[in-house]
Amino acid sequence: MVQEALDRVDWEKSELLPVIVQDVKSRDVLMMAYMNREALQYSLETGIAHYFSRSKQRIWKKGERSGHTQAIQSFALDCDQDTLLIQVKQEGVACHTGRASCFFTELQSGKHRDNVALDTSEMYGVIDTLYHTIQERKHADPASSWTAKLLHQGDNAILKKVVEEAGEFAFACKDNDEHEIIYECADLTYHVLVALGAKNISPDRVEQELARRSGVSGIEEKHSRQQ
Repeated sequence: MVQEALDRVDWEKSELLPVIVQDVKSRDVLMMAYMNREALQYSLETGIAHYFSRSKQRIWKKGERSGHTQAIQSFALDCDQDTLLIQVKQEGVACHTGRASCFFTELQSGKHRDNVALDTSEMYGVIDTLYHTIQERKHADPASSWTAKLLHQGDNAILKKVVEEAGEFAFACKDNDEHEIIYECADLTYHVLVALGAKNISPDRVEQELARRSGVSGIEEKHSRQQ
């Protein structure tokens, strides 16, 4: 039955299937995401929503960090066999911002329909939370946000700060000043995240690369890059 369902999708149009997610009780649209064939298979087999993240470049189970999972109640394929509507029983909230739905910003005014949001920083961790904040600052006023100013100025300004902060971190290490080492490392980490954000590269992909290298010696890893 799972194989038959997978074959009903027109995968020739795209390897990624757009998925509209609707709350089964309220009928509110919670979010829009993508599934590749493998993510859809996991979703069909487990009844829990799995998606393919374009920023993380991997399959992720909704709520894998936050615990805000989606139990799928129904699957519906559109007439062109290239878009999916799923109705879910949402545990917690759907949006990483802590709001019930990802669709909370009025297009014309920019105002938020729902200003009440859960604090998700502990759920996602400081790195992910900071990265999402950096992404949001792309649309902020450069006059009111240092992050927005850096992003607005572009690669030269962003990378200049990365180099500066790397140098200051190195000098702090050389001086063996523990407080300054931590302080400068935090500055460096922030500016590296800004650079990643400018390129739309999630820090999750860096984690994946580090995980890939785990158990591989430094010499072997360097040799693999030279081949």
